[in-house]
Order: sequence, then C-alpha cells, then structure tokens
Amino acid sequence: MNYDVIVIGGGLGGLTAGAKLAREGRKVLLIEQHNRPGGCATTFRRKEFTLEVGLHEMDGPGPRDMKTKIFNDLGVTGNIEFLKVPEFYRFINGRYAVTVSHDPQEAAARLSELFPDEKEGIARYFGQILNPKKRTAESETRDISVGEFLDSIIKNEDLKLILLGNLGYFHDDPYTLSLAYYSHAQGSYYSNGASFIRGGSQRLSDYLAGYIQSHGGTVLLNHIVTGITVEGDRAKGVVYRRRNDPPQAVRESFADEVIANNSMPAVADMLPPVYGAELKNEFSSLKNGASLLTVYFGFSRPLKELGHNYYSIFVYDESVKSPAGIAANNRDDFSRRSFTFVDYGQLDSELAPAGKDVGALCCIDYLDDWMETERKQYDFRKVYAAQVFMDRLEKIIPGFRSAVEYYEVGTPSTVKRYTLNPDGAVYGFAQNPGRKVIDSFRSVANLHFASAWGKTGGGFSGAIYGGYMCALSILRKKTPM
Repeated sequence: MNYDVIVIGGGLGGLTAGAKLAREGRKVLLIEQHNRPGGCATTFRRKEFTLEVGLHEMDGPGPRDMKTKIFNDLGVTGNIEFLKVPEFYRFINGRYAVTVSHDPQEAAARLSELFPDEKEGIARYFGQILNPKKRTAESETRDISVGEFLDSIIKNEDLKLILLGNLGYFHDDPYTLSLAYYSHAQGSYYSNGASFIRGGSQRLSDYLAGYIQSHGGTVLLNHIVTGITVEGDRAKGVVYRRRNDPPQAVRESFADEVIANNSMPAVADMLPPVYGAELKNEFSSLKNGASLLTVYFGFSRPLKELGHNYYSIFVYDESVKSPAGIAANNRDDFSRRSFTFVDYGQLDSELAPAGKDVGALCCIDYLDDWMETERKQYDFRKVYAAQVFMDRLEKIIPGFRSAVEYYEVGTPSTVKRYTLNPDGAVYGFAQNPGRKVIDSFRSVANLHFASAWGKTGGGFSGAIYGGYMCALSILRKKTPM
C-alpha cells in the first residue's frame, strides 16, 4: 500500500501530526503497537474505575497557549471538555504546608508572606519563568540549571523546595535540568492555568485517532513496526507486522514521508545499520530521562468526605533539606521517597461512578532498580511500595486506607512494556542544560521526529507541539517534480 505519510507510533505527537496532515488532504497511515492509541495519554478500566495512566494536569489551554490554536484547528475544542484544576499544587514537607496558586501574583504574594526576606528572589523567579525569552536576551546566553539559578537568587532552602514542588513533571534533579526548558514549561502553568480532560486523556487520543480516520487516514492498532526502508538516502516506507504474529509474517507499506513518534533510540534500531549508527552518534551525548512508579487507586467513597480538599499534593520527605538532596531521595526507600498524589474526585472527572473516587500516586523511579529482580521479589516490592505509600497517605488523609477499594502498581518495567521507551523514560531525553536538539536527521531527508524525544521535549504539551510542528514542516515542503 502507498501513502503520503506513515506515522510510527500513536502517542500524542504522532496523533497530532497525523490529524493535521489528514486534515490537509494527505493520505495517512498510523501504526501503533498497543491496543489503543495515546501512548501515555491513555486510560484503563478496573472494576468500576477508569484509571488515568499519565495525565495529572495539562498546562492550559489558555489564550497565550499554542495548544488553543491547535485544538481549534483540529476540532478538539467543542468535542473534548477541559476541566480547570483548582490550584497548582499543595506542597508538604513536615516543615511547611503551602498551597501554590496557578495565579503567579497570588503565588508570589503567598510565598512573600511566608518568606518576607526573600521577596526580591521570589520576584526574580517569577520574572524568569513568565518572561523567559526576555530574561535570556537580557542576560548571558549560557543555559544554566534550575538549581544553579535558584541558588543565585534565594537563600532559604525550604522556599526553593516549595518552588520545585512539581519538579517531577519535568525531570529528577534540579541541578541537571535546563533553566530555559523549565522556564517555558513551568511558565505556561502560571500563564495559562491547568486542566484535566473530562473522562480521561484517552478521550483526546481516541478523538485524534478518529479524526485521522474520518479524514481518509488509516489507524492500525496492535501492529509493530520492525524496520524503516531507505533507498537513495530517502525513507521509502516501513516494514511491520501484527504484534502477536511471528517475526517472518511481515508486510510493507510505502510513503513519501515517514514520521517517527517512537523513541529516537528505537528509530535508530529500525534503520539500516549504516544510518542507524549515524543517528546513534547524533544523540550519543544525550541521556534518557527518568521513569515513574505509579500506584493507581479506586476508592469506595470520595476523599472529600474524609476532609481532603486538594487536587494534587506534592509530599517531600523531611530528610530532603535542600534541592541538593532531591536526586538522592529519588532512589531512597519508598518509606522516605518524595511523591505526588492526585485526587481526581476533586473535579467532575467522570473516572468513577457516583459515590466513589479515583486517585493516583507517582514518584520518580528507575528501570535499573527493577531489572535484576526475580518475579517473586518484583511482586513483593510492588506490594511493599503500595503499602508504604498508603501508610504515609493515611497520616495526611485520615481514613485513606479504609477508603481504598482497589489498587494497582505500575513500575518503570510497566512503562517500558507499554511504550517501548528505553529505560521506561516517560519524558524522552533528559532536558539537561545546553542539551543538543535533534529536529531532523539530515542523512534521511524525509524522516521526521514527532515525540518527547525531539525538539519540543516531553509531557502532553511538548508532544502535541512537536506533532503539529512536524506536520507543518512537511506541509511546507515543495512537492518534487
């Protein structure tokens, strides 16, 4: 079969790119190895509960948000409902319990009340993240880490930790996270607020997959791409098979353009050896980002009935005294590891039936801590993690344990199994200061990247931006004579 564009992978980047190209009349084939589209933007059912895989809150969409234009263009607006999240986050570390507002003026005022000696540093922090381009133009162009920046403007270590409360949305260590990247990403939460998709992120993914199909495209689920065909330094198509078929049961489709929505290391392995080696050399200086451990909860009653009134809480262990302790804590025992808990019942999320609730706990985790574990030890460690975190949440939300009707644990191994991402990385390459950006692969002119591993980075917004920009770059190309 011949197509104008083949998209490898059905994550948000691939879905957005495919939807835009289909809208503009291109014949699109999208191939996804999972049984549903979306990648990390998916949900799954357990008993009466719809459990959200990845979405806690998405920045925007707001008036200054590029996603608003994208959603209007692709008809998402009016078909998908975005619920405004009430507060940015609640930070708890045993020394402070602070609610951080999405409104930057309210957030700055509250923090200035708590830390009156740090008013100037607080003002400089918000000035940086709300006007990152202006600040870059005014200062030296060298990209520094978020940790280095905070150390240069603020003395109080707890204030730094509060500002870094949601660090896990981007990275695992403030001293290896690019200030430029962080400023744009964090600034969008303060500029545009945040939202959750009513019914879960699967509704957005299903909508985009349906949009591709309703505009003449094809979406193949449960199929896995095993190779990219290259002739004359041009990608000519892909080799793929049904996921459970034997390796020899392959088929091939052809296209003028190929979009890789999968991880860049996986793309290198799909290419003929000479091109694969060259691409690996391109990203050899980049490191894979961290993974996550997630405990999914179904509750027999809304946590509001227990007096819990926060959508998301970020709990830093008391042993973390400064930003310098965050990285080591991410490998600490689960009894001390910092974590995030999201209570979807604070919104009309439609994830649970009336009178019940759904929540999720996440912490930074790493695949290498699970790889050498035997099956019994693996299962025991999952149960241990869940039980320890439930004990810790019981202290914050009395009655929590009695409300738990169902729980399930996903590890970095789970992330790798469902996304095929190396190291179970959820955000693609780590966003280190001065990170090399790979927007295209010159040796194969019509091979494009539209994923968390590309120019725009990870997260829901990064994937959506990357997919849309990839589609625009293809649409701007002149058709060969």
